[in-house]
Amino acid sequence: MTEHAHELAFGGFLTPTAAQPEQVVALAALCEQAGLDLVTFQDHPYQPGFLDTWTLMAYVAAATERIGLAGNVLNLPLRQPVVLARSIASLDLLTGGRVELGLGAGAFWDAIEAVGGRRLSPGAAVTALDEAIGIIREIWDTDRRGMVRVEGEHYRVVGAKRGPAPAHPVGIWVGAYKPRMLRLVGRAADGWLPSLSYLPKGPDELPAMNALVDEGARAAGRDPDAIRRMLNVTGAFTRSSTGFLAGPPQQWVEELAGLTLEHRITTFILGSDEPRAIQIFAQEVAPAVRELVAAERTTPGSGARAVAEEQATTGGPATLAVTPTPDPGVRLSTRSPWDESTRPTAPPPPADQVYPARGQAVGQHLVDVHDHLRQELAQVRDLLAQVTRGAVTPEGARAALNQMTMRQNNWTLGAYCAAYCTMVTQHHGLEDASIFPHLRRSDAGLAAVLDRLEEEHVVIHGVVEDVDRALVELIRQPGDFTALQEAVDLLTDTLLSHLSYEERQIVEPLARHGFYPGQL
Repeated sequence: MTEHAHELAFGGFLTPTAAQPEQVVALAALCEQAGLDLVTFQDHPYQPGFLDTWTLMAYVAAATERIGLAGNVLNLPLRQPVVLARSIASLDLLTGGRVELGLGAGAFWDAIEAVGGRRLSPGAAVTALDEAIGIIREIWDTDRRGMVRVEGEHYRVVGAKRGPAPAHPVGIWVGAYKPRMLRLVGRAADGWLPSLSYLPKGPDELPAMNALVDEGARAAGRDPDAIRRMLNVTGAFTRSSTGFLAGPPQQWVEELAGLTLEHRITTFILGSDEPRAIQIFAQEVAPAVRELVAAERTTPGSGARAVAEEQATTGGPATLAVTPTPDPGVRLSTRSPWDESTRPTAPPPPADQVYPARGQAVGQHLVDVHDHLRQELAQVRDLLAQVTRGAVTPEGARAALNQMTMRQNNWTLGAYCAAYCTMVTQHHGLEDASIFPHLRRSDAGLAAVLDRLEEEHVVIHGVVEDVDRALVELIRQPGDFTALQEAVDLLTDTLLSHLSYEERQIVEPLARHGFYPGQL
């Protein structure tokens, strides 16, 4: 195993479809909500069916708070290096250091030439990329004196001023497959970003390609392990295995961990526009890959599966260290979809119960997932308050403008709610399909509790549908927020009550009986 300093990172690779711009933004928000580190977008400026990637990145940056952003990869032949350098630095400054530069030498030359770009041979495209990286780094290097002057074969800069400098050391990640490009990555870039689907032999091609990156780095006097190895991945989450990255989450965990341990891949970017796949990848696969890789690095040679099995049987403290989140006890709505006094309770654990460290982690993971839902619910309520304030504008002269702003806010809120409500529904679906059957098999005394939780999932689905209907009605007839406010209040009451009840009843059984987090 090769040691390196890069922490594992996980991201999303979204299609910038122009026909559904609000959906693209909602998916980007979902990537952040679900816990991904990065959201990326393909860049084809000649494609009229796509949003402009740079404009989209700027919009998504304003609509998010934490997640990193990058093109995957930006089309260099149609983006001038000095302007690109300043655009990246500007957005990085505006976002507090959340932007990276994914860069490509160009492809689809007929389309590039059709919109005014220069057609380059493969060799010339590599040279142009090399020159562009040098220019970009010069523009960012505000510690040096003097103007930037580059007399290249493809780019000529004759006295450009330096700056601005980015807020953080922006990584330059290059999409590369051929030997000369791979050596360029090692010599001049910070990361290598290929797509697994473009490798005819799949992961079997990675050793030879990694070796060429290493060769380029050594020739330039660089440490090969300083270059982050990244990978765009696609696949399917299914109940049974049908191939590489086509199977249950646990299979993904083992296969991605293997790519890290065997091929030094430390960033995985999922190419999918499916909300369910994004959530599974972020909340189930990513944490388990991190855990298995960390365990393997601590105990080399044990293998991911062996480490997982060992941890599952390791003893832990007798006291359960995971604390269920209490019900806030406040009810915002006058309606209630269920009688909380009729909720059954789980039987007490055995008096001499010892909780394995692995089991404790499983119980905590459920609380962590619920915390994501609670945080996003708070954001939904905050967005609703902003929309409501924007809708109450008495100035008749600004009536049309107010209506336009209100409509935009409604759609933004609708897209956000759609992504959030999808996440709630998918989380409940995973529980019903995987976690609850496991607990039923492990402890017959939990049957009544699990029945009630499944019933409440159905009720919550109906409450979510009420929010959707209220949003549709508000967009159709703007101005009256009463129904939407009531629907969101009821969702708040039911969801917070349910999450707290669920944690009180099944966190302890999960810690006692265990459940592999790659399936959670």
